[in-house]
Amino acid sequence: MTDIDARTHPPTPPPPSAELRAALSEAGLSARVTAPDADAQNPVRITLLSPTDARQLARLIRTGTKRTLKAARTLREICEGYRIGLPGLRVGQGRITLGPIRIDDAARLARLLDAVPQATEQPSTTVDATTVKTLLVHAFPQATGGGTLSVSVRENTADLLDLGSIDARTARRLIRALQF
Repeated sequence: MTDIDARTHPPTPPPPSAELRAALSEAGLSARVTAPDADAQNPVRITLLSPTDARQLARLIRTGTKRTLKAARTLREICEGYRIGLPGLRVGQGRITLGPIRIDDAARLARLLDAVPQATEQPSTTVDATTVKTLLVHAFPQATGGGTLSVSVRENTADLLDLGSIDARTARRLIRALQF
């Protein structure tokens, strides 16, 4: 390979099976990892994992996700305290997905993030989804010190918004914003 080839063609990352095999080995775990066929859609399989290694792998996974799981649990508890329902809140791929939220709960969240003055809260006032979306999109980065949250209006369900996912660090900043 020439110098020009190296600059124009970055090295190919290792296949997922090789990456997993290396990570397991680095952790001192002995497991056979089978690579998928040439078709990338086939799953990578872990086979022949001893019970001791299985427990260790479970511990490592829990340790690696502990901060994210704790942030999700705390966020759920705080929102429940404010009577904000986030039934779809879950952790996946190292991120916290907030999920669907009712418009009135989303409006309450926006007010808690100082999107609108608290004095304007009136139970009889109805707020449309687009307005609440705009309030959340603007208030969230200010309340979390720059974190972003995707907010989308559900077309088929007028009383729901979909909130995207955030990383654990942004979740902790959101928790701090909601605590004060």
